[in-house]
Amino acid sequence: MASMMNIVFMGSPAFAVPALKELVSSEYDVVAVYTQPDKPVGRGRIASLTAVKRVALEHGLEVRQVQSFADAGTIASLARLNPDVIVVAAFGHILPPQVLAIPPFGCINLHPSLLPRYRGPTPIPAAILSGDEYTGATIMVVNQRIDSGPILTQRRVDIAPEDTTGSLTTKLAQVAAHLLIETLPTWFSRSLAPQTQREEDATYSKLLSKKEGEIDWQLPALDIWRRVRAFYPWPGCYTTWQGKVLKIVEGIPLPGELGETGIVLSLGRGEVGVKCGEGILSLLRLQLEGRSEMDAEEFLRGQRNFIGARLHNSK
Repeated sequence: MASMMNIVFMGSPAFAVPALKELVSSEYDVVAVYTQPDKPVGRGRIASLTAVKRVALEHGLEVRQVQSFADAGTIASLARLNPDVIVVAAFGHILPPQVLAIPPFGCINLHPSLLPRYRGPTPIPAAILSGDEYTGATIMVVNQRIDSGPILTQRRVDIAPEDTTGSLTTKLAQVAAHLLIETLPTWFSRSLAPQTQREEDATYSKLLSKKEGEIDWQLPALDIWRRVRAFYPWPGCYTTWQGKVLKIVEGIPLPGELGETGIVLSLGRGEVGVKCGEGILSLLRLQLEGRSEMDAEEFLRGQRNFIGARLHNSK
């Protein structure tokens, strides 16, 4: 029975790609892929394809790009595909009741947290910002409330001290993809009982803005370090030096109370740090506006007046 199952896949960014690849390599039939519309980028306004669309085209899959499911014709077109299940992974659209009702095995979603912790759009940065030692992937049934549907399966993933949102996203995407393939047979055989989420344990993540990457040096070095990791690659953590934006790409918190807050300190052996509200943030990789990213030692060779400088919160 499972080998005849039709799957519609809905996803857009790189996080969704491993799941799509696993489905393509599986016994199931991916009858169509839904993804976000192409977006014009750059000066030439060249159309940029989603990561999912690129992979779908490489595998000869039918690709459908929709702005929303508000149109009855769009929903009818989806229904004609006769999907047994719709698999959703960072699609970017909310599915209305008419869509949820189409597949007999419902719509299931891959979410990069251990629900009900960190519902919402930014669960991976939220876990790093909170200093969590682990997070995970959840396969859940989609309902009318965002990320609140019954849980099918979960898998824990440890957060390494060097993990950024970028690296952790890659890990969780792979884990979620494998978990999906493990989950589908038991879901299709109806031997898997969905577990209702405990609302009292629910926490929420919020959309990030560029402004949140601005560093407040009054914060403890530990907090700033978490922000540097959580906001990489976007929106990035930055400060201002000599009227230019200085991105802090990588750092590490150290104990120490010498110097004034926001002042750049020499830590010896070509190492440099910034005095924070509590402790020192050792700067490992930086990028000055208009320049390439580089390690601290290389940066200091070209910016000898950096030691002793005061970094500001805004331009």
